[in-house]
Amino acid sequence: MAIYVWEGKSSDGKKLKGEMEAVNAQAVFNALKSQRISPDTKKIKEKGKGLDKELTIPGFAPKVKTKDMVIFTRQFSTMIDAGLPIVQGLEILGKQHSNPAMKKTLMAVKDDVATGGTLAEALGKHPKAFDNLYVNMVAAGEAGGILDIILDRMAAYLEKMDKLKRQVKTAMIYPGVVVSAAAIVTSILLIFVIPTFADLFGSFGAALPAPTRVVISMSDFLVAYWHVMAVSGVAFYYLFRTFSKSDRGKDILHPIYLKLPVFGEIIKKVAVARFTRTLGTMLSSGVPILDALLICGRTSGNRVIEREINAVRVSISEGNTIADPLSKSSVFPPMVVQMIAVGESTGALDAMLSKVADFYDDEVENAVNGMKQLIEPLMILILGTLVGGLVIAMYLPIFQLGSVI
Repeated sequence: MAIYVWEGKSSDGKKLKGEMEAVNAQAVFNALKSQRISPDTKKIKEKGKGLDKELTIPGFAPKVKTKDMVIFTRQFSTMIDAGLPIVQGLEILGKQHSNPAMKKTLMAVKDDVATGGTLAEALGKHPKAFDNLYVNMVAAGEAGGILDIILDRMAAYLEKMDKLKRQVKTAMIYPGVVVSAAAIVTSILLIFVIPTFADLFGSFGAALPAPTRVVISMSDFLVAYWHVMAVSGVAFYYLFRTFSKSDRGKDILHPIYLKLPVFGEIIKKVAVARFTRTLGTMLSSGVPILDALLICGRTSGNRVIEREINAVRVSISEGNTIADPLSKSSVFPPMVVQMIAVGESTGALDAMLSKVADFYDDEVENAVNGMKQLIEPLMILILGTLVGGLVIAMYLPIFQLGSVI
């Protein structure tokens, strides 16, 4: 099916326009008539053809952000709780949204629901905005008649996950900035400053100290081959990124990530927080446990953790408990396993998972803060040693010349 743009008038004469996914223009016309809209047949056109084609710059197209999803979910829940029809709520939220990608998505969802589809089916057609977790939660809410409650829980879940993600990103920004600054300062010194000193030292006619000769050799190499190194760096980054997204790359790199000093522990804690939060939210919303575990595995972000969650799924399908396979895990701590076992035995697994998730959210925050305190002086030491070493190496001949004089 294709996306069609249309214009028409409502029963009270108000001008309307929008987008709709349909097999052809006639299907759009029929759908609009069923909504008591009088469409202009000359203005029902397939999107992306002729003058209606959208021009976007690759890599700069608008995207649906987590913040957009949180705001939409919270507002949509309030509207449904107030008794507003789903189609009308989607149309209001779509028209008022400032993000073009989110606006386009919501209007397409509205058109699908208006033509007789369920909300979960309509959302499932837009996986870039609404993932499997969101779609399954909405499906459970529609089936149980508690869509407003489910959406409210989903908004809270998205807020927690967004906070967790921002904590990890914040921890990575500082070392990234410091390393970038060190690379830029070092490159400027080697390319522009050191050659000037090298010409000056060449007029001395005396042997230079070993550190100075090493620095001058590095400068000569960088001046001669900077373009080769720049292209090689970009190529390496692209190849590594491509490899890390492949199945083979994930199988090789993901176990290494979990064993990294400091970072490995944070990755494990983030994984535990995400797993318990996701599973607890889905179980409390009525999603079947096997479906919930399947989604938890896909959203874990690490191939090792995904395999362990899949082992839990197999165990449950064979009539065992969740805690049994997790007790053999290298990621989930014994405390988490014991709390899950207590939750299973008491019939309050969703509540227990929520408590574990809250605890590990705090653990991630503490670990990130501890890592920042460790990295800050380490980065300063490395930057100072690097720049200071270059400066000292270039001033050594001057010191020697002063002693000779």
